[in-house]
Amino acid sequence: MEHGTKDGSNGGGRKAGLEEAEPHYHGHRERLRARFREAGADAVADYELLELVLFRAIPQRDVKPLAKQLIEKFGSFAETIAAPETRLKEIKGIGDAVITEIKIVHAAASRIAKGQVKARTVLSSWSAVLDYCRTVMAFAEKEQLRILFLDKRNQLIADELQQTGTVDHTPVYPREVVKRALELSATAIILVHNHPSGDPTPSRADIQMTQSIQDIAKPLGISVHDHIIVGKDGHASFKGLRLI
Repeated sequence: MEHGTKDGSNGGGRKAGLEEAEPHYHGHRERLRARFREAGADAVADYELLELVLFRAIPQRDVKPLAKQLIEKFGSFAETIAAPETRLKEIKGIGDAVITEIKIVHAAASRIAKGQVKARTVLSSWSAVLDYCRTVMAFAEKEQLRILFLDKRNQLIADELQQTGTVDHTPVYPREVVKRALELSATAIILVHNHPSGDPTPSRADIQMTQSIQDIAKPLGISVHDHIIVGKDGHASFKGLRLI
């Protein structure tokens, strides 16, 4: 004998309905997307912006806890997307799909920032130069030396990462820097490196290295426009500090 409910149904429909109900986070995703579309990026917190990135990589799970964990570990949205893959993988739930989405966002941010630098003369778009340098280098875990090579109109010829060192030192070879400028027919360069400690204050070694490059470059008609140090806590300009 078939046992039914008082309304004549067998109860299976109710169970099936519960199984087919959308997970609670689906509604959250649509509300967050709608807020982003209607109010813009400033209307969402860092972890919510990260959620929007994670939606594509993890379609079948609530990603809010993971987004909050990433922000807690790395400090901000910018620091999260710039974090090395090895450190991202330390977090449970982070696989190749998530890392790919995060690194796509970082690459896009870097390309946009670089495009703003290339579109105009470097010296007339100084804020764009600083934004670009911070985007690509401020949150790196090892010291890096990047050089912007400029032509006689102060437009960007090339942007090259020359060296990657340790957490507090990058080997720099002044003659190699100047040699590369000559190869590119550059008439000016801007040195950029990062301090993983976060404090952009120039060290004695930074000052000595810059002076060495200037001493070799100047007789060859190559000007060192500036040496910029970037870190999580801001930036320092040798020109602004009257060190050049």
